[in-house]
Amino acid sequence: MSSLTIYIHKSIEENASLYFEKAKQMKRKIQGAKDALEKTRKQLEKLQKEAVEEKKVTKKAAIKREWYEKFRWFFTSEGFLVIMGRDATTNEIIIKKHTNPDDLVLHTDMAGSPFAVIKSEGKKIGPASIEETAQATASYSRAWKLGLSTLDVFYVNPEQVTKKARPGEYLQKGAFMIYGKTNYLHPTLKLAVGIDENGRLVGGPDMAIKAHAKDFAIIMQGTENPSDVAKKLHHRFKADIDEILRFLPSGGCRIER
Repeated sequence: MSSLTIYIHKSIEENASLYFEKAKQMKRKIQGAKDALEKTRKQLEKLQKEAVEEKKVTKKAAIKREWYEKFRWFFTSEGFLVIMGRDATTNEIIIKKHTNPDDLVLHTDMAGSPFAVIKSEGKKIGPASIEETAQATASYSRAWKLGLSTLDVFYVNPEQVTKKARPGEYLQKGAFMIYGKTNYLHPTLKLAVGIDENGRLVGGPDMAIKAHAKDFAIIMQGTENPSDVAKKLHHRFKADIDEILRFLPSGGCRIER
């Protein structure tokens, strides 16, 4: 039970004024406590948000970046690593520095196509790997932007690829001469982008990505800008938009429903 002290040496008005002032002081203390509580709540929310972001960064940093990620790359459904050029410079690097005698090289007769190399690692490369790589080679070529649904892709042994041009001819950067027998495939243009079991973004021919991804989206030719498609995939996979764009083709596309 609360009590009220009356100061007999003070008048009623003075007592009332005294308690009124005490009430105002108490009100200010209560408001101060509320302000301090709100400030503490905001600081806690900020710390929690920073902790979540730090966890995301740590998880991303924990995924080791491999040497082949500077190129286009994927693993076939049979487990073979495939590297592909993004431009004339990386085409040149792949053929000159990352192609061994027992690998296979794929390309097209169309200018603006990537060179692709299937890394054998001493194993026999199966037909599924060759077909998947042919599909990727066609899909990442200029044929996608031109709206072609299929494109002839050939594969040869590395010793058939050379910088030695015919007399009177000049080979530009990223271009090579092909000598000897060529084996042709006729793949359709189709890709996929997904997330593997380790949380790494992967992209390439659909059958290869289906074999390694826990979740994926099929990419077909369409009218949407690649950046818009990348934003949609960002919301789905929570992956970096720029990284997603590295797996998308040059030209209009869409996510298959």
